Amino acid sequence: MSFLDGLWRGKAAQFDSGSASSNAIELTKRNSAVSLTKQGAATGNLRVNLSWRMRTSDFGGPKRSNGSLRHPLKFFQPEVVQAHTQGVVNVDLDLGCLYELADGTKGVVQPLGNFFGDLNSPPFVKLSGDDRFGSASGETVYVNLDQRDAIKRLLVFVYIYDQTPAFDRTHALVTLYPSNGPRVEINLDERAPQARSCAVFRLENHKGEIVVHREVRFVYGFQEELDRLYGWGLQWGRGFKSKV
Repeated sequence: MSFLDGLWRGKAAQFDSGSASSNAIELTKRNSAVSLTKQGAATGNLRVNLSWRMRTSDFGGPKRSNGSLRHPLKFFQPEVVQAHTQGVVNVDLDLGCLYELADGTKGVVQPLGNFFGDLNSPPFVKLSGDDRFGSASGETVYVNLDQRDAIKRLLVFVYIYDQTPAFDRTHALVTLYPSNGPRVEINLDERAPQARSCAVFRLENHKGEIVVHREVRFVYGFQEELDRLYGWGLQWGRGFKSKV
């Protein structure tokens, strides 16, 4: 699939049910929650996408070649960012989800450990794959809201796999695409130079009402620290990704 195809379609191939609505709801500190039920969007597959690009302003901005105009298609391509050592800055952001079901079952869906979940059986949460290069389509988690009665709460988070703190060098955006109505956007725009993980949002079932709460809470540790902060009570061990 070409880059432009990816820009248009994302990773929607197998599970896509996201809305094509042009408007969006942005969750901020001031307006930090939205009810998917009241929006009429608490059914079907909720698509949660993580995308990011490197900041260029911190490194003197994008370089221009001989003052000439760039080819129109070049505007869709991210600039290569050089660090002060002239090495290319490479950040591997991963999307994950802690889940707790109505029957008390708890666990995690994430690339690390190949815990990709399942959409049509517990936990009703599925990770589409692992994007290690910040491509246009990013990473996507799907939540089967037709099984919302089986879901008590979810915590969607982002972490940096290679353990190099770099949230302050990226523009990261998490977008929720419900089956109906406007998309919901959450910018990870706070500078947190030493953070390695970020709790992005909670999705909770309040007596049948599905509500999304913005968190954007950066932490210096990894999943175990997020677990402790939000009271999941899982046992954690060191994990590694398979080589590409």
